[in-house]
Amino acid sequence: MRPFERLGASLFALFLAGCATSELDLAPERPDRPWIAPVQAGEIIAARASPAGRSGGYVLPPNPAMAKVEPPLALQAGHAYTLAELIDIAESHDPQTRIAWDQARDAALATGVARSTFLPALTASVIGGFQSGRQETSLAGGQASGGSTVTGSISAISLKWLLFDFGGRAATLDIAKQASVTSNIGFTAAHQNLIYRVSLAFYADAAARARQTTAKQALNDAQAVQAAADARYAHGEGTVVEAAQAHQATAQAEYAKIGADGAVDDARQALVNAMGVSPLTRLTVADVTHRELSAQVNGPIDEVVSAALSRRPDVLAAYAARKASLAKIRAAKAEFMPKVFLSAAGGYTTDNLLAPALPGFGGEGTFLNLSGNRLGGTVLLGVTVPLFDGGVRAANLKRAHIDADRADEQLTQVRNEAAREVVSAATSVKTSAAAYRAAATLLAASQTSFDAALAAYKHGVGSITDVTVAESKLLDARNVATDAYSAALSAAAGLALSAGALGGPPTE
Repeated sequence: MRPFERLGASLFALFLAGCATSELDLAPERPDRPWIAPVQAGEIIAARASPAGRSGGYVLPPNPAMAKVEPPLALQAGHAYTLAELIDIAESHDPQTRIAWDQARDAALATGVARSTFLPALTASVIGGFQSGRQETSLAGGQASGGSTVTGSISAISLKWLLFDFGGRAATLDIAKQASVTSNIGFTAAHQNLIYRVSLAFYADAAARARQTTAKQALNDAQAVQAAADARYAHGEGTVVEAAQAHQATAQAEYAKIGADGAVDDARQALVNAMGVSPLTRLTVADVTHRELSAQVNGPIDEVVSAALSRRPDVLAAYAARKASLAKIRAAKAEFMPKVFLSAAGGYTTDNLLAPALPGFGGEGTFLNLSGNRLGGTVLLGVTVPLFDGGVRAANLKRAHIDADRADEQLTQVRNEAAREVVSAATSVKTSAAAYRAAATLLAASQTSFDAALAAYKHGVGSITDVTVAESKLLDARNVATDAYSAALSAAAGLALSAGALGGPPTE
């Protein structure tokens, strides 16, 4: 093969190797085989998998940089944290609120960028250059040659300023402002949702601890019944069946207590997770202060709905989006209008030409040195008028109108959904408060029934069956009361969130 042919073949092979389809080697070789991840310095890299690499099946190689677990939050030892304190900690450490904060700051900076379009743009430039050349000429009876070197620099400053555009920039600035308002509303919504999540987790934790206490009481009751059954059996007053039933009830109570203990651990971990802190954090939580729950909503329901619509984050965000859509229409209309601009430039140029002159018939050579400096400036005032763009501006204006129509419909939808949520939340508050009062009455009656059945059994005038039934119903009543109280607190928090008034720990 000739050298030229070898060179052509090499270039063709290099061209093929550089094709985009060659990057398929980065993907797994087959759909039913594990991917052998290429690793460099402990990290997975984008490279062709090595055939000699070891495959761990469908398990990725560990990255030591990602093996660091967030340390537990340093809390005051022995301090029982209230709901308000837990919310304050969550607001300082939850990543979602920080993300919302960064988004709000980014939108604020975008507003500054839009505002800067009203100002002129100044640009300074400095350019330096060097050029060298040589020329040889043959003449009859002799030869002449010469060379030249040119060096120079240009220093310039330019100004561009859009003076008038029929409101295009003002509309763009309004769009940016509404985006900033939306981001700030989202920041507030993120905190409201965090408060709601922590509140629900706090109430669930309190309910789990109450169930744990109930399980302990049920175990104590079962042990008391077992002791009475054993005593009656020892004195020949009871039967072995009664004693066995009592022991069975005690075993069931012990099993229920184990489940209640596990539920407390799960609820406490859920509270830590809701706060957005390290899952290794350990908390001591204060008890929920029992208070009388009101089934009445503050004010008529139509006033509550009206107040909610005026301050709910999603409604206000939809309203800001509608205002932004109207500004987009103004911006699209401005594209049909002329633009008045000012342009100015000033520059300073220096150059030097050094050229040797060599005569063709001998003699001493001479050098020519030419230099010059120039200073100049230009100011232009102009108008640009869009004439034809294939319908792009008309299409953008139509899209802006469609976007505005969609924003109107979305605002209506959000308002209707918000009203429904408020009404539903108010109903839940009323129902849950009534359910708690009924559960409290049931608990009192069940306690009385169990105490009477146990006393009758101890005195030989009652049966073990009556005692175990009363014991079971008492346990159910205790759990119902606990759940009803937790549900009432959660419903109150839900109403505050639906009304857009959840700015701190719920008090109802």
